[in-house]
Amino acid sequence: MKTVVIAGGSGFLGQILKSYFTQKAYKVYTLTRHPKFDNDLYWDGKTLGKWTQYLEHTDVLINLSGRSVDCRYNDTNRKAIYDSRIDSTNVLGLAINLCDNPPKTWINTSTATIYKHSLDKAMNEHNGDIGNDFSMNIAKSWEAAFNSIVNPKTRKIILRTSIVFGKQGGALKPLSQLTSLGLGGRNGNGKQKVSWIHELDFARAIEYLIIDQSLTGVFNLSSPNPVSNNSLMKQLRIVKKVPFGIGQPVWLVKLGARLMQTEEELVLKSRFVLPSRLLESGFEFRFDKIDDALLDLLRD
Repeated sequence: MKTVVIAGGSGFLGQILKSYFTQKAYKVYTLTRHPKFDNDLYWDGKTLGKWTQYLEHTDVLINLSGRSVDCRYNDTNRKAIYDSRIDSTNVLGLAINLCDNPPKTWINTSTATIYKHSLDKAMNEHNGDIGNDFSMNIAKSWEAAFNSIVNPKTRKIILRTSIVFGKQGGALKPLSQLTSLGLGGRNGNGKQKVSWIHELDFARAIEYLIIDQSLTGVFNLSSPNPVSNNSLMKQLRIVKKVPFGIGQPVWLVKLGARLMQTEEELVLKSRFVLPSRLLESGFEFRFDKIDDALLDLLRD
């Protein structure tokens, strides 16, 4: 039986992976600040503790830790977003090197937001344009921290993850609710690209990277078919059988973001990302088209 340790595994993505790998007969441990279930291990995301012993002889360590970016980027939240990512990465790297038999593979999540706003150029791992603002600099610092740690006995992979659409949470739930209320129109001009991945392909891609021991470095986790915001909202209306959707101009998106204590870039930034390295390595998506993905996730 293979063993997987998921740091920050109590969140939306962690629960997707926990369910998937448990069904695949992996032994799964979750590092969390709030243990609730069997195999939940307490950690604070920045200091060594009893959890480190579970890294011995572990096949895979997956780090999903990080304060949610669904907030206003004030000074307090900026620090929490930065510290939670860098501290967890650093302490996991230290814990690995203290093991006599360290994890065979360490997968550290990052974000597809590392790439610049783009309407026309598709960004892949080979020639994507890395940007320079708060969100992109967080991603760069996160990856730099991971790459600065030398773990000679452990294979290392970075996941630049796009928006994960799932049944139990994430971005799809509020979008579906807005659509049901007749508010499922385009955001802004609707031309911004939305890079997405179905929750099953998210888990399958990670398992694929675990199994193929030759794969290292950066991988974009995203469907090979990004869509425009306008197309996404239109498809949601079709699946939900809602005949109309009121759109939100930029000023209203900004006002709504402020009222909801979040940032408008989460909706208005154009993320045009392709999973070139996954495709080149032979990975096949189950859900590569947005209509099939939404039909599967939103079926009654």
